[in-house]
Amino acid sequence: MKSSLEALEGNKVKLYVEVEEDEFEHDIDRAFRAIAKEIKLPGFRNGKVPRKVLEARIGIGPAREQAIRDAIPNYLAKAVREHDVDLIATPEVDVTDGQEEGPVEFDATCEVRPVITVPGYGGLRIELPAITVGEDDLAEARESELKRGGVLTDVDRPIETGDYLTIDMVALRGDDEVPGLNIEDWSYEVGQGWVTDDFDEQVTGASAGDELTFTSTPKGTEEPAEFTVKINAVQTMASPELTDDWVADNLGEFDTVEEWDASLTESLSEAKLSAARQQIVARINEALIGLTEIEPPEAMVNAELNQRVQGTVQQFQAQGIDLGQWLEATGQEPEQFIESMRGQAETGVKVDLALRAVAEAESLPVEPHDLEAEYARMAMQYGQKAKDIRKAYERNDAVPELIAQIRKSKALDWLVHHVEFVDPAGNAIDRDVLLGHTHDEEGNHIDNEPERETVDVNAIVDAVMAQDHDSDTNPESEEDAES
Repeated sequence: MKSSLEALEGNKVKLYVEVEEDEFEHDIDRAFRAIAKEIKLPGFRNGKVPRKVLEARIGIGPAREQAIRDAIPNYLAKAVREHDVDLIATPEVDVTDGQEEGPVEFDATCEVRPVITVPGYGGLRIELPAITVGEDDLAEARESELKRGGVLTDVDRPIETGDYLTIDMVALRGDDEVPGLNIEDWSYEVGQGWVTDDFDEQVTGASAGDELTFTSTPKGTEEPAEFTVKINAVQTMASPELTDDWVADNLGEFDTVEEWDASLTESLSEAKLSAARQQIVARINEALIGLTEIEPPEAMVNAELNQRVQGTVQQFQAQGIDLGQWLEATGQEPEQFIESMRGQAETGVKVDLALRAVAEAESLPVEPHDLEAEYARMAMQYGQKAKDIRKAYERNDAVPELIAQIRKSKALDWLVHHVEFVDPAGNAIDRDVLLGHTHDEEGNHIDNEPERETVDVNAIVDAVMAQDHDSDTNPESEEDAES
């Protein structure tokens, strides 16, 4: 087989493939063996009719036609590997010669993954939630605990944020009650932001005994409703005084305010650190997308969208949820459900292209031990042997894509260790603290990074293993293997 490559406009290339007549003869033999299984002739067992007999009876045309149909995908795959074509869609194939006799020639127009650059990725400044505990944070935590022992007392003044109301509420759409919003003697803390977006604004300034009417849209819905709210009582929370005695009496593990503050500061710090770490990948991805101006190819978006939809369906099935019933309950058509994920799919494609660009710009390699480590990790996850997973990837020509996924993981790791992290006030966040780095007595770095989200290298595993299972359950005959 001979092949050549021509670059076209618009992230497309054209492969030219020529299969010599002697080589294609093996494919014709294979086609005749397949036809023999479909034809019954007296004196011959099923599938054992010799080629000469079949050729005399039906001619070579049907076998050649089937050979072209069956063999072109294999020759195309070889050409794709030979020229390292990064396909993102099914190629358009045009057989240009050899339909009747002689060498077989065909063209394949291939849409390929665009190669982009991401200017400025090394100087990214990523904003994360602050990881330091301020006095306001500590005061809020103290007040939250003190409220547990607080006492509600009536107040004779207009309603303010933080007050506790006892209300009767009715919400109607026409003559129909809005489910869950028709209630008596309901206790509500002003400032919680429940019911509607402007509910707190509507009740603020009113007093006990007032009856309010207004139109607003309940949370989680799109249609407005007519509200009637009667204010039965307005109360404020009187919290106990924070003293060492109160701490000792109510928080048995501490004897003083100072001890309690130290514990609160530690727990708040851990919570803030965890919250910041959980946002690292998402914030880096957002910043990369901001530097990426390319319009994502439709083929890549559709492939990503399909993968996301399948993943969601599998999650529903695992939880025992019927997708059809869920769509009906939420008032969605299947098309709406799918399209609702298109934005996420477009984002995923942009991140994919950007991380590949960073990996290329930084010349990040994937060494043999990286692959072996990934096979070992997947073997543990899937309960199989690493060598079997490796063979599955090799048989299904999926190793290049796995290498690309590992390079993307390395690109993300590079960014995590090189971008600047700041809090909302613009103050630098200590990378060692954020990533869990420690140092030994001599100042050498010890990597104790917490687990964090990485680029998903498992996205193609299930498909690869499924393809490998199919090939194992439908093996070629010994004759095919030998030929």
